[in-house]
Amino acid sequence: MPIVHNGAVTSCVFFAVSGNSYSAGTFISSTVGVPALTHSFCKQNNPAVQTMDPSEVEFLAEKEMVKIIPNFSLDKIYLIGGDLGPFNPGLPVDVPVWLALNLKQRQKCRIVPPEWMDVEKLEEIRELERKEDAFTPVPSPYYMELTKLLLNHASDNIPKADEIRTLVKDIWDTRIAKLRLSADSFISQQEAHAKLDNLTLMEINTTRTFLLDSLNCMYKLRSNLQPGSNKGKALDY
Repeated sequence: MPIVHNGAVTSCVFFAVSGNSYSAGTFISSTVGVPALTHSFCKQNNPAVQTMDPSEVEFLAEKEMVKIIPNFSLDKIYLIGGDLGPFNPGLPVDVPVWLALNLKQRQKCRIVPPEWMDVEKLEEIRELERKEDAFTPVPSPYYMELTKLLLNHASDNIPKADEIRTLVKDIWDTRIAKLRLSADSFISQQEAHAKLDNLTLMEINTTRTFLLDSLNCMYKLRSNLQPGSNKGKALDY
């Protein structure tokens, strides 16, 4: 989402960590001023720098940890991102999603679905999301990406895979509809700023282009209407 700073717009996403839970926050501003953000990920909005695309978000999701049941023996392996293993047949071990999928494709393990990837739990999340006007906390910051990856490559390890796919799609559609309504309200009411909690990186990525273009048009129109402004020389945010 865009933040204005000295005539330039920066797209920022920040995550707050509390215990074992994660929450995503987005600050939207159409006036000059940048709030202090902790652990921020920012990308300058200019032609020389491309915004993050869905494949890059999916790449980040592959770093999430998942439990597998290996059918082979291997000592602990030492990687830049941390130590993994040891691997013993029949004993569960936590590994990144990218490694779990690689081992699954080689028939070296069985993937244990995350606790939230359960029909009853997802039905509760869907109903709560439909009932609340605000965005509710999601079970994982990469719930959509993980569902796609695990169901595409390890559906035989996921009980009721088709029902889970439908439920996650329902949750996604509900949240995207809320996001579009929020963006439309923000632009049409010409608000100065807004804060949206509990958004995921993929959801933000979905609406980023539309919102940035809209705010740029608003900024140019307001600049041209100001007394003494140079018509046509308004800068993009």
